[in-house]
Amino acid sequence: QVRLTESGGGLVQPGGSTRLSCGASGGAFGTYNVGWFRQAPGKEREFVARISLNGLTRTYGDPVKGRFTISRDNAKNVVNLQMNSLEPEDTAVYYCAAAATVWTTEAYRYDYWGQGIQVTVSS
Repeated sequence: QVRLTESGGGLVQPGGSTRLSCGASGGAFGTYNVGWFRQAPGKEREFVARISLNGLTRTYGDPVKGRFTISRDNAKNVVNLQMNSLEPEDTAVYYCAAAATVWTTEAYRYDYWGQGIQVTVSS
Protein backbone atom coordinates (compact mmCIF):
# COMPACT_ATOMS: atom_id res chain seq x y z
CA GLN A 1 0.00 0.00 0.00
CA VAL A 2 1.31 3.42 -0.99
CA ARG A 3 1.21 6.31 1.46
CA LEU A 4 1.30 9.79 0.01
CA THR A 5 2.28 13.00 1.78
CA GLU A 6 2.05 16.48 0.28
CA SER A 7 4.36 19.31 1.28
CA GLY A 8 4.93 22.89 0.23
CA GLY A 9 2.09 25.28 -0.38
CA GLY A 10 1.06 28.04 1.98
CA LEU A 11 0.35 31.68 1.23
CA VAL A 12 1.54 33.05 -2.12
CA GLN A 13 1.04 36.45 -3.69
CA PRO A 14 -0.76 36.74 -7.03
CA GLY A 15 1.74 36.27 -9.84
CA GLY A 16 4.04 34.33 -7.56
CA SER A 17 5.27 30.76 -7.63
CA THR A 18 5.46 27.81 -5.33
CA ARG A 19 6.19 24.11 -5.57
CA LEU A 20 4.23 21.24 -4.12
CA SER A 21 5.83 17.87 -3.50
CA CYS A 22 4.20 14.49 -3.09
CA GLY A 23 6.34 11.96 -1.25
CA ALA A 24 5.51 8.28 -1.37
CA SER A 25 6.31 5.37 0.89
CA GLY A 26 5.24 1.80 1.35
CA GLY A 27 5.05 0.69 -2.26
CA ALA A 28 6.66 0.56 -5.67
CA PHE A 29 6.04 4.18 -6.52
CA GLY A 30 7.46 3.83 -10.01
CA THR A 31 4.56 1.54 -10.95
CA TYR A 32 1.89 4.19 -10.34
CA ASN A 33 0.53 6.98 -12.47
CA VAL A 34 0.24 10.09 -10.30
CA GLY A 35 -2.20 12.95 -10.44
CA TRP A 36 -2.69 16.26 -8.71
CA PHE A 37 -6.18 17.49 -7.92
CA ARG A 38 -7.52 20.49 -6.08
CA GLN A 39 -10.68 21.43 -4.28
CA ALA A 40 -11.80 24.93 -3.45
CA PRO A 41 -14.50 25.63 -0.85
CA GLY A 42 -17.92 24.86 -2.22
CA LYS A 43 -16.54 23.34 -5.42
CA GLU A 44 -15.98 19.83 -6.69
CA ARG A 45 -12.55 18.24 -6.75
CA GLU A 46 -10.82 19.31 -9.98
CA PHE A 47 -8.13 17.63 -12.04
CA VAL A 48 -4.92 19.66 -12.18
CA ALA A 49 -2.19 17.49 -13.73
CA ARG A 50 -1.06 13.91 -14.14
CA ILE A 51 2.16 12.13 -14.99
CA SER A 52 2.70 8.60 -16.22
CA LEU A 53 4.60 6.03 -14.19
CA ASN A 54 7.77 6.53 -16.24
CA GLY A 55 7.41 10.30 -16.39
CA LEU A 56 7.23 10.43 -20.17
CA THR A 57 3.61 11.56 -20.49
CA ARG A 58 2.06 14.56 -18.76
CA THR A 59 -1.28 16.28 -19.16
CA TYR A 60 -2.83 19.31 -17.52
CA GLY A 61 -6.22 20.72 -16.77
CA ASP A 62 -7.17 23.71 -18.91
CA PRO A 63 -7.04 26.26 -16.05
CA VAL A 64 -3.37 25.52 -15.34
CA LYS A 65 -1.93 24.85 -18.79
CA GLY A 66 1.20 26.85 -19.42
CA ARG A 67 1.53 27.79 -15.74
CA PHE A 68 1.97 24.50 -13.86
CA THR A 69 4.52 21.75 -14.49
CA ILE A 70 4.39 18.23 -13.08
CA SER A 71 7.51 16.12 -12.75
CA ARG A 72 8.67 13.03 -10.91
CA ASP A 73 11.80 11.39 -9.59
CA ASN A 74 11.14 7.71 -9.02
CA ALA A 75 14.54 7.19 -7.40
CA LYS A 76 13.45 9.62 -4.67
CA ASN A 77 9.77 8.54 -4.66
CA VAL A 78 8.55 12.07 -5.26
CA VAL A 79 6.27 13.92 -7.66
CA ASN A 80 6.48 17.70 -7.84
CA LEU A 81 4.05 20.32 -9.05
CA GLN A 82 5.69 23.61 -9.96
CA MET A 83 3.08 26.35 -9.91
CA ASN A 84 3.87 29.68 -11.59
CA SER A 85 1.87 32.83 -12.34
CA LEU A 86 -0.51 31.98 -9.54
CA GLU A 87 -3.95 33.55 -9.46
CA PRO A 88 -6.46 33.90 -6.61
CA GLU A 89 -8.56 31.30 -8.45
CA ASP A 90 -5.80 28.76 -7.76
CA THR A 91 -6.61 28.90 -4.05
CA ALA A 92 -7.59 25.41 -2.95
CA VAL A 93 -6.56 22.32 -1.07
CA TYR A 94 -4.25 20.35 -3.35
CA TYR A 95 -4.11 16.56 -3.29
CA CYS A 96 -1.80 14.08 -4.92
CA ALA A 97 -3.12 10.68 -5.85
CA ALA A 98 -1.73 7.45 -7.25
CA ALA A 99 -3.36 5.02 -9.68
CA ALA A 100 -2.00 1.53 -10.13
CA THR A 101 -3.68 0.47 -13.34
CA VAL A 102 -5.46 3.39 -14.98
CA TRP A 103 -4.43 6.53 -16.84
CA THR A 104 -7.22 8.95 -16.01
CA THR A 105 -8.28 12.44 -14.99
CA GLU A 106 -11.20 11.11 -12.95
CA ALA A 107 -10.54 11.39 -9.23
CA TYR A 108 -12.65 8.41 -8.19
CA ARG A 109 -10.44 6.04 -10.16
CA TYR A 110 -7.31 6.78 -8.16
CA ASP A 111 -6.33 4.22 -5.53
CA TYR A 112 -4.39 6.24 -2.98
CA TRP A 113 -4.61 9.83 -1.79
CA GLY A 114 -2.58 12.21 0.30
CA GLN A 115 -4.16 14.24 3.07
CA GLY A 116 -4.10 17.46 1.06
CA ILE A 117 -2.30 20.74 1.50
CA GLN A 118 -3.59 24.30 1.40
CA VAL A 119 -2.45 26.80 -1.20
CA THR A 120 -3.76 30.33 -0.78
CA VAL A 121 -3.10 32.99 -3.40
CA SER A 122 -3.73 36.40 -1.95
CA SER A 123 -2.11 39.77 -1.47
